[in-house]
Amino acid sequence: MSAVVKAALRDGRNVEFVFKPDPPEGGMKRTYFSPDRSYVVQFFKDQSAGRDPNRMLRLENILTKYNPTLPEAQGGARGVTATTAEYFKKLFCWPTGIVVKPEIGIVAPTYPNNYFFASGPWSGQEKNGKWFQGKVRGYLAQMAPQELGTWMNFFSLCILMARAVRRMHQAGLAHSDLSCNNVLVDPTTGQCVVIDIDSLVVPQLFPPDVLGTPGYVAPEVLSTIHLPLNDPKRQHPCSFTDLHALPVLIYEYLFNRHPLKGPKIHSTKSAEEDDALAMGTKALFVEHPSDHSNRPKNLKIPYTVLGPNISELFKKAFVEGLHSPNQRPTAMEWEWGMVKTWDLLFPCTNKSCAHQMFVLYDERHVRCGFCGAKPSTNTIPMLKLRSERRPGQWFADGQLVIYHYKSLFKWHAFAGEFPGEEADRTPQGYFVFHGGKWLLVNQNLASLTSPGGNRVPVGRAVELKDGTQIRLSQEPKGKIAEVQIIQV
Repeated sequence: MSAVVKAALRDGRNVEFVFKPDPPEGGMKRTYFSPDRSYVVQFFKDQSAGRDPNRMLRLENILTKYNPTLPEAQGGARGVTATTAEYFKKLFCWPTGIVVKPEIGIVAPTYPNNYFFASGPWSGQEKNGKWFQGKVRGYLAQMAPQELGTWMNFFSLCILMARAVRRMHQAGLAHSDLSCNNVLVDPTTGQCVVIDIDSLVVPQLFPPDVLGTPGYVAPEVLSTIHLPLNDPKRQHPCSFTDLHALPVLIYEYLFNRHPLKGPKIHSTKSAEEDDALAMGTKALFVEHPSDHSNRPKNLKIPYTVLGPNISELFKKAFVEGLHSPNQRPTAMEWEWGMVKTWDLLFPCTNKSCAHQMFVLYDERHVRCGFCGAKPSTNTIPMLKLRSERRPGQWFADGQLVIYHYKSLFKWHAFAGEFPGEEADRTPQGYFVFHGGKWLLVNQNLASLTSPGGNRVPVGRAVELKDGTQIRLSQEPKGKIAEVQIIQV
């Protein structure tokens, strides 16, 4: 029988929650919803752990000095503005209060509605990442295809996931249990949210509470799990282990397969021992460039279809850094690499292609890397962006593949701009194919200049001609775009 009960918070506030005898629960907490379901009250199942002074100090720090969802002026993390706080509220389900009565626990926002299935046999259930991986993804495609979203949206949520991890690591935090269970995803909108924030790790201050989730635990953690907890050789969850779990998630979402789960058998004693070796001491990338012993026979689409930026990151993560944690790419490198690759995405004209977009990184061989289809258009513009680092010296600063109605943003037009949490996302222009010509239509660029040196007013267009240069802005840090017309 349910009843509305009050909970007392450490800061003196009281909140209400609906008590039920059989609440949903995870490994560490029981969850109760507020009467309007706008927040949850979660109690620790192990109340002795909840009363641990170290845990209480951890929670206080997570709610204040490490909190990216609270402006610095209100006691949040250093450098956090009202704008960035609102941005990161969408990427984290960050605790907002510590409960002291009737039991020890926390208050946290309820996940937004888009993180619950809206239709199909799983209507109302959380969009845990495992729904969108492997065989389960196939069942979802049959039973509720409208929930699958698009491959481009998976790419988008992977960028956001890398951004969230980057922000945690910038603050000196580690999630310690980054996995499909602790990152909810919505491929219908291209969004994600990181959950279970109350157990974040702070090196030398707050150790990890958990080992991690199978499939995402770093090899060095599994390889030393047999050692005593205080053995200096034992490896514990930390930021380096996050940097293993992050690319595992990215690889899974973009290729629908696990980067380490291949056909190679390491032990015939038991499935458990074989799995422990495959994910630990004997871990081997399924696409290792020289050792093909773990490569599935049906692996048709290699990771290299994502172009050089992401390919290099996967190589560092799963070849060079798989057993050498300090060689793994940082979350910022993943964020940058994926943003650069986003600018190379191009629509696939094959309506049967499951991906509908591909990375156009090789102008000599323009084909969809997933289905092999050739674009229907005869020409594709590519802008090679350059920025002036020293007077008169222009250096390569990104590329932009153009298609009909693609937008141009400030980070394309100005050096030093990045599409992160502080970015101005107002379109500066857009591209169209009109009258047999490719055009850039000016929307908000104050000093867009044509190859002939003429200003292009807002509302007017400049033609993209092969071999010409367009000055995107005459203002400081304004970039030059060199036009290359790819013949398909």
